[in-house]
Amino acid sequence: MQLNHYNTNFTKRQFPITLICDNITNAPNLGSLFRIADAFGISELIFCGEHIPLGRKMTKTSRATEKVVNYEVETSALDVVAKLKSKNYHIISLEITSHSKPIHKFKIPKNKPIALVVGDENFGVSDDTLKLSGDVIHIDMFGQNSSMNVVQAANIALYEITKQLL
Repeated sequence: MQLNHYNTNFTKRQFPITLICDNITNAPNLGSLFRIADAFGISELIFCGEHIPLGRKMTKTSRATEKVVNYEVETSALDVVAKLKSKNYHIISLEITSHSKPIHKFKIPKNKPIALVVGDENFGVSDDTLKLSGDVIHIDMFGQNSSMNVVQAANIALYEITKQLL
């Protein structure tokens, strides 16, 4: 018998993870980020930018998870990262750089809350935010493309982080 949300035995859990979305403005991506935030039990979702479309197009994808996920909308990802860093969060940016570490080799710190930063659909995480990050991690890519959709990348990262925190 196929399981559904009425007959699964998944244990509800919340992890000390804040997902910071730096200028992500595609409404279906926003809705999908709500769904994965709920699925992975993260503490908070923070959308940063000038024009965050939290409307009908977003809710078509979110499937009502925006009603159960703690979230905020802020103007500046850099300001949010600086504030969380001052509160002793470990800041991890998900971006491919010359110094980033492969996610599958990275050990998630377990002694402090985590802020995972994912970036703009076209330009990624800003250089200033990368400089404030305690670590920069990437997902190894084996095809021709050097990046993937922000939602798929966030899924992989949150899976790895929560797996290590269990």
